[in-house]
Amino acid sequence: MRGNLLIFRLDWISIFLLLFLIGFGWVNIYSTTVGNDLSGPLLDLGTFYGKQMFFAILSLIVVILYSFIPDQFIERFSSVFYLIGLTLLLGLFFFGKTIAGATSWYDLGPFNFQPSELMKMIVALALAKYLSDTQVNLRYSVHQGYAVLLLVLPSMLVIAQPDPGSALVFFSLFLVLFREGLPLYYLTFVVSFILAFAATLKFGLTYTFIGVLTFYLSYLWIKPKRLKTPLWFNISYPVILFAIIASTTWVYNSVFKQHHRDRFSLWLNLETNEDRLLNIKQSIGYNTYQAKQAIASGRWSGKGFLEGTRTKGDFVPAQHSDYIFSSVGEEWGFITSTLVILAFVALLLRFIYLADRQKKTFHRIYGYGITSILFIHFSINIGMVLGMLPTIGIPLPFFSYGGSSLLFFCLMCYIFLKMDANRLKTHFD
Repeated sequence: MRGNLLIFRLDWISIFLLLFLIGFGWVNIYSTTVGNDLSGPLLDLGTFYGKQMFFAILSLIVVILYSFIPDQFIERFSSVFYLIGLTLLLGLFFFGKTIAGATSWYDLGPFNFQPSELMKMIVALALAKYLSDTQVNLRYSVHQGYAVLLLVLPSMLVIAQPDPGSALVFFSLFLVLFREGLPLYYLTFVVSFILAFAATLKFGLTYTFIGVLTFYLSYLWIKPKRLKTPLWFNISYPVILFAIIASTTWVYNSVFKQHHRDRFSLWLNLETNEDRLLNIKQSIGYNTYQAKQAIASGRWSGKGFLEGTRTKGDFVPAQHSDYIFSSVGEEWGFITSTLVILAFVALLLRFIYLADRQKKTFHRIYGYGITSILFIHFSINIGMVLGMLPTIGIPLPFFSYGGSSLLFFCLMCYIFLKMDANRLKTHFD
């Protein structure tokens, strides 16, 4: 009888990892926002840490309530949820609240609701619903088109807010499409174009053209016979690739805005003028520079909880949100920062393991979907804070301040854990 209860069938390895990340994340939000007065209540809704604790408690209540909802409900109405999500995104253009230049929130009085956070979970469900249909085969272009449309529609609405960071998360679900049979030459297209664009900026048109031509001819020469690509790919691939190389300079100078150019310049180390480079570091690159300095100052063991001088001195802007990992590095040091990264990696690997063992296609694909979403958030945020990637407004899951983000990340993960638990459900239920 005990084994039939949901609580005993949940994957507690995943739950312990989630609880650690949520708890330690809140500790760092407290450290970055508490100020000098430590006597206030922890559940003070006038503070960032108080609101985050409120949403942590609310998340627990929501997942408990969801325990009583059958898994078939979320699968059956995935399409309806998708339409509701699109409606919420559209509504922002009429009723949304603008914060930091992005109209991404609904004003709910003491709290703000960001529908793009909910939409990430909804798109993962809708994609799983579509791909689990026995009639769908990603080898056919019409089915590929429908699957891509599911991802593109919400991403375009989010880009228009504008919030390109959140829009990028939807494209992470392309990893699911490749896992489920989308031909890999599409991935070759995308990766090649990005690399060619960056290489042209870094090394110039001539060197990039020669390098790409040499690589492509070598590929055609040594390509295994079993690796077949369609005729349209063999013709269009080099044409489009060389067109991108030829147009890179124009796109960079005429399409990109100045702050976009500055971020690419800083990321690829394009600027040769020392005064101009210093100005970029003090403006566009200021957050990353200060974050790296904060992390470096923590050394191996850190300065101690509430003892981070850069954290307490507000040197790093948005340190309680997108740049919260810099607080981990300064106050807790390299060793604990590494443990946090390992905890994220362990959670991702655990979700992949759980997804692989699902008996229902819908559950398996949804598991891949949430893993892709968590992976893109984690990898881009850490890479951004460490200066390895250009600055993109993507929060660190379970760590960065944000009620909508925490609530829907928790619900998104619990939906999958409940699916996995019911995989082992006995006939006594």
